[in-house]
Parts: sequence; structure tokens; C-alpha cells
Amino acid sequence: MIILGIDPGLAIVGYGILDCSAGRFRTLAYGAITTPAHTPHEARLSLIYRDLTLLIDKYKPEEAAIEELFFTNNITTGISVAEARGVLLLACHQKGLRCFEYTPMQVKQAVVGYGKAEKKQVIAMVQAILGIREAPKLDDTADALAIAICHANTGVSRLKSFYNLPNL
Repeated sequence: MIILGIDPGLAIVGYGILDCSAGRFRTLAYGAITTPAHTPHEARLSLIYRDLTLLIDKYKPEEAAIEELFFTNNITTGISVAEARGVLLLACHQKGLRCFEYTPMQVKQAVVGYGKAEKKQVIAMVQAILGIREAPKLDDTADALAIAICHANTGVSRLKSFYNLPNL
């Protein structure tokens, strides 16, 4: 099963693509989709859509896992990220991927074993689980890989395959 993990954002969208078979992970790709700061908002959303669809076409993931939004202080930033997240979900849907959503706490619990783990703990576990020598340069990329690992470890994918359920 090839899983696309996505950490949504407007300036930076982290992605990680894993091949998960027989309880083992093979890292196919990871990185970030970035948009220039002074580009019009709608153009940034268009760039995100284009780049994600190119990744989907290249790696042909079977499912996508995306982080749910968590608002703290800045609602304006949250709205922009929500719009980008909508574009990401649309791109996945149009390419036939079933999307699964996870909270930051669920991701940390699945990867580190503690839902309130610190960022450096998540990065260290992503490296250990995937056998990556160097930590991904961006936290968003490490988060996307963690989201993909979380999805693979939830059993959702395996249950669907076991029961031969269609993508919705």
C-alpha cells in the first residue's frame, strides 16, 4: 500500500510518500511544496493543487492521510491554511484517493507513543522508523512522514484490504 502523508499549509505543504508492506516501510519520497510569500493567494492555492497532483501522478499512492487543523491564536492564518487544506483534499479526491484525517495528538501517539510529544521526539522516531540518516530539513516534511506512519499503523488500510472494501 502506498500512502501519501500531508501536512497542510499555505507557504509550506509537507509531504511524505511511503510504501507499506508486510509491516515494513519503504520511503519513496518526501519534501515540501512551497509557495512564494508575495504571490497572490489564489495563485498560491493553484500552485499547491498543481504540485500535489503531479506528485500523485508520479507515485500513484492508494490512500492519503492529512492532518486535521488545530487553531490556537491566529484565526487569519488558520483560515488560509484551511483553504490550502481544502485544495489538497480536492486534489486527492479528484485523483481517486480516499483521504483519512488525524489530529496532531493522534499522530504523536501513533509515532512516539505519547500524544503530547515534542517536535524533536517525533522527528527522531520518524528517522528511526524509516531508517532515514538525516532528519528532514523542514518540520512540515517530518510531520507529513509521521502522518503517513500514523495512517499505516492505525490498521485502517489493512482492514479495508482484508475486507476488499472500495474507496469512498
